[in-house]
Amino acid sequence: MAAMAPPRTPRTSARAPRSGPPADGGLFDVAPTADVGSNAHEWTVSSLSGAMKRTLEDQFGHVRLRGEVSGYRGPHASGHCYFCLKDDGARIDAVIWKGVFGRLRVRPEEGMEVIATGRVTTFPGQSKYQIVVEHLEPAGVGALMALLEERRRKLAAEGLFDEARKQIPPFLPRVIGVITSPTGAVIRDILHRLEDRFPRRVIVWPVRVQGEGSAAGVAAAIHGFNALPEGPPDAALPRPDVLIVARGGGSLEDLWGFNDEAVVRAAADSMIPLVSAVGHETDWTLIDHAADLRAPTPTAAAEKVVPVRMELLAQLGDLGRRHHGAASRLSRHRHDALRALARALPRPQAALEGPRQRLDLAATRLASANARHIDAASRRLGRAATALARHSPWAELRARRARFDAFAGRLAPAWTVMERQRCARLETLEQMLRSLSYKGVLARGFALVRTLEGAPVRSVSGAPPGARLTLQFVDGAVQATVPDGGVAPPAGRRRRPRKAVDDDTPLLDL
Repeated sequence: MAAMAPPRTPRTSARAPRSGPPADGGLFDVAPTADVGSNAHEWTVSSLSGAMKRTLEDQFGHVRLRGEVSGYRGPHASGHCYFCLKDDGARIDAVIWKGVFGRLRVRPEEGMEVIATGRVTTFPGQSKYQIVVEHLEPAGVGALMALLEERRRKLAAEGLFDEARKQIPPFLPRVIGVITSPTGAVIRDILHRLEDRFPRRVIVWPVRVQGEGSAAGVAAAIHGFNALPEGPPDAALPRPDVLIVARGGGSLEDLWGFNDEAVVRAAADSMIPLVSAVGHETDWTLIDHAADLRAPTPTAAAEKVVPVRMELLAQLGDLGRRHHGAASRLSRHRHDALRALARALPRPQAALEGPRQRLDLAATRLASANARHIDAASRRLGRAATALARHSPWAELRARRARFDAFAGRLAPAWTVMERQRCARLETLEQMLRSLSYKGVLARGFALVRTLEGAPVRSVSGAPPGARLTLQFVDGAVQATVPDGGVAPPAGRRRRPRKAVDDDTPLLDL
């Protein structure tokens, strides 16, 4: 570091007394004299700040400053970054302008020990001095590796690197998605290798693979491929069956974007199998742990996602030949087995001789058995016919008809006698009925008295004055009205007792 030159002060005819330099040998204030008439140069605040700014920049120029990042909150709304660098005894403000921040390979992080290269200057608005950072690097690879290891342990604790989460890439994908720089040699190597092994449709999502926005671009590309709808491989923009995230080799700082937490989480959340091909074979980044498959180089990634077409054709040809040979051997084996079985079998005629002889013997026995059976059946039928003749329905009918005729012959005289007896008895009963009928009584001069409703009048009390009565005579009926004086029996005449002709019919002797 250049030695600090004494501050430039304007010449004056009278020197002002000094208060003495500070203990650290830095700039000190010049106190004006109390003499009002002094001809000391008069400074404005702005001119003094500008002189101090020029002095500081001229004396120090570019410096390399080692310290710990403190108070870092990410880029400001303007795109600039403001933070502090500190050590055990002091701190200095630091600023990274927007244009420089986009070109940095290593971004500042809270607590990260870095070596910042830049210009020391002042900020007149607040009377502060600061360093304008133009380049930033970790304070040794060990510090960057410690940060990387800490992040790896954090993400591993969340299960993002578990083998159970990882998918198996398809054997022969229809569409391959590649996330890489479209202008580098990586994409040409991948396309050339795919063309040699097995041509497939490739969709490239161009991203920056280093510097500002590289991590965000890679994460957005992974999410973008996963958001594509599934469709046929000949669609305008089909969804890939496998993804390749590729970048060429470089230093740890060059590959730092692939250690970003957003990239690792996007790779772990990808529903499409993802192959990581970042750097060379010895380069490892955190996306390699989260990817479903890690390839040491981009060319190796192309080899892992597709088989060799010629090898497949050769395998198919070999399998076809093996299949044809196996089928031929199986056919010959079965033909030989069939011939052996045919030799072990007897001649057809010999096989039929025994059954044929048994059939002839059975036919002979069947004829004699049929004859015996028919003879026995004939005898049983004769006995049944004889027994049936004795119990013939016609014979039974003739016998019963004869019995019926005999009964009929005896029934006619008995019926005649019975008829005569019943006729005589009927005549006797008729005479008795005729003698007991009330009509005979009426013929002897009696009359039957009823009300108009047909109720019999049995006594004088049943015929009140004015009652309408019906008088039934032997030859007819008349109606009569009981006079007001009522009906009285004639004087001196004796009433004869009534003869009951009917239980319910009273008779009146007129």
